Amino acid sequence: MSSMSITSRGSITARRARLVAAAVVVVAVGLAVATRVVGLPGALADPAGDAMYAALVYLVLACCAPRARWWLVAALAFGACAAVEVAQLTGVPALLVAQWSPLRYVLGTTFAAPDLVAYAVGAAGAGVVDRLSPARRPPG
Repeated sequence: MSSMSITSRGSITARRARLVAAAVVVVAVGLAVATRVVGLPGALADPAGDAMYAALVYLVLACCAPRARWWLVAALAFGACAAVEVAQLTGVPALLVAQWSPLRYVLGTTFAAPDLVAYAVGAAGAGVVDRLSPARRPPG
């Protein structure tokens, strides 16, 4: 049983709309960080971008399963990000990025273990924000 109080299709639709709006913001901020528009130094921009990536994965999964527990969605988001990171050890993502460069924002090209920490922070952070959201908490 889910910990949230969503009982109607309208509530689910409203939750999905909020998640999509949050995803648009995360994409905009993530792209600003990735393209250095916001002026963060590289030492901060890379982990910030990775955390935003994990937060976006959280939002996509939460939109697909709006009744799922926040901690489960966060764990799945981290797992998906970690799987993509580990896949970089194979060289396949680098080959795909060489074919179509925008894939670098989704697949990356080079394995970096510290990215896993940023993914954990981003997925957990998105989950906590979602959990603490007044729209998600049960009334009372």
